[in-house]
Amino acid sequence: MQNFTTRPEIRGTFGVVTSTHWIASAVGMSILEKGGNAFDAAVATGFVLQVVEPHLNGPAGDLPVIFHSVRDDGPGVLCAQGPAPAAATIEAMKTRGIEDLIPGSGLLATVVPGAFDGWLLLLRDHGTMELADVLTPAIGYCADGHPLLASVAETIASMQPFFEKQWPTSAKVWCADGKKPTALSLFKNPDLAKTYGKLVDAAKGDTREARIDAARDEWRTGFVAEAIGNYLKDAKVMDVTGRRNSALLTQDDITAWSAHFEAPTKIDYHGWTLCKTGPWGQGPVLLQALQILKNFDIAAMDPYGAEFVHTVIEAIKLAYADREAYYGDPDFYDVPVDVLLSEEYGRERAKLISDKASLEQRPGVVEGHEHLAEAAIMRALRKMDVLQDAATGEPTMAHLTDVKGDTVHLDIIDRWGNAVSSTPSGGWLQSNPVVPGLGFGLNSRAQMFWLDEGLASSLKPGARPRTTLTPTIAYHKDGTLLSLGSPGGDQQDQWQLVWLLRMVHHGFDMQQGIDAPLFHSTHFQASFYPRAAESGEMMIEETIGKDVIQTLRDRGHEVAVAQANTVGRLTAAKRHPDGQLQAAATPRLMQAYAIGR
Repeated sequence: MQNFTTRPEIRGTFGVVTSTHWIASAVGMSILEKGGNAFDAAVATGFVLQVVEPHLNGPAGDLPVIFHSVRDDGPGVLCAQGPAPAAATIEAMKTRGIEDLIPGSGLLATVVPGAFDGWLLLLRDHGTMELADVLTPAIGYCADGHPLLASVAETIASMQPFFEKQWPTSAKVWCADGKKPTALSLFKNPDLAKTYGKLVDAAKGDTREARIDAARDEWRTGFVAEAIGNYLKDAKVMDVTGRRNSALLTQDDITAWSAHFEAPTKIDYHGWTLCKTGPWGQGPVLLQALQILKNFDIAAMDPYGAEFVHTVIEAIKLAYADREAYYGDPDFYDVPVDVLLSEEYGRERAKLISDKASLEQRPGVVEGHEHLAEAAIMRALRKMDVLQDAATGEPTMAHLTDVKGDTVHLDIIDRWGNAVSSTPSGGWLQSNPVVPGLGFGLNSRAQMFWLDEGLASSLKPGARPRTTLTPTIAYHKDGTLLSLGSPGGDQQDQWQLVWLLRMVHHGFDMQQGIDAPLFHSTHFQASFYPRAAESGEMMIEETIGKDVIQTLRDRGHEVAVAQANTVGRLTAAKRHPDGQLQAAATPRLMQAYAIGR
């Protein structure tokens, strides 16, 4: 297989920005050019991504960030994942007729909005610029328009009948004057421009930090929280249950919550230290897979060969089975992370991998948590009716035809060595109706909770849903710094894993690894409504070759073959020990872009 790349390797010493939309990348670079650091650039990039990819993220969505701070000489995690409302109990759901699955859209699925407060906390504590400096580009694209992505236009067009019949506030914003927007037409969102503008106007105080906190307060206690609270008092909207449901979220929930910082979860792997979120995200699943794969000679395998693909897929199945059994908000459940990430546990799990594909759900058994393994197996075996509706969950990227929400990603490193990796998501235009006057809708992240008692991810008031959002920061012992991530729901850590293995063991450069054929498993239970598991199934790009695909089938894998360049949306940035910076972005979907000098 040829080792060519679709794009040049971006290199420089001043700064690099890579994200899932070229406009957002350009905005981030402009902030660096104006003297801002990586944190300033990330906030500006993140707000623009809300505007240009509104079907993938929004102001009321979710925000995990992993970063490296030169000032603090190490990594940190920003958790801006909003929790379940105070009234969100299993009993409350069941009294509304929700017995098994929380809907994938609509007000019942809403948790506290997290993204806006998270971006401002990052700006306050690690940035250098004023809120106006980083929000002005997004306001401009809302007010003056931006060339609409074809994928956004197609999403809106498919949703238009539903909007007009069921969510009229969304029809007003996304289908102004009753017309669906066309691809590459200039699209404006004047209501969101006004919302952002009023938040900038609220940023008053004696210091930069006080001014940013004033804007955060305006969001949590001022006109934004009031608009959401007033709307939710009476709103009942159609969701995938086929019924109109009201929200459990209230204005008080928004007022009581704020984003926070915490320590990352780490392991060492072949000279690298990899940093992920805690088990409130799926990040540790990548670390678990690496602990399993330490027990195989990955370097001796052909990185495009069937043995490599098979071994990685089988490790993924085992790691994700543990995710389904044990992951949840560690503030509410004693998640056995130390056991799950231990080398000893990885060795035992590796013994389960044979030369044939497993068709079973096989979580490990952790002492004191044995019931969770059995419960996870039973959940995966449930027979669930798949409800078809215009507004549901998150895609696996390769299908490209379903009208569902996904995610965005950005990686930024500045000249000083600060780095930011972030995977914002939620608050999709197809998640919930637009809140009148604000120009954005709420999220649907509560669909990731279970309605069974006693699980690590059971619905509980104040608990964070176990999300799929999973940026990465990694350090090599030689001083190299890596920032990496991807949209893609359950596939995010799988694509990152394949990229990392090819880099670590086979010397793939950044763009080469992104362009190479990717693959993932759908064997385990999905995170998004309707939470199906597809026994033994995997997807791989056709460019891997017919012989490899046939060998995988001979080993028992149910192989879905995807067209070339349809699996994965990775971006990555790197700082070398000599200070050189490097960045790369996926060519898939033809919209992600890396910039640097």
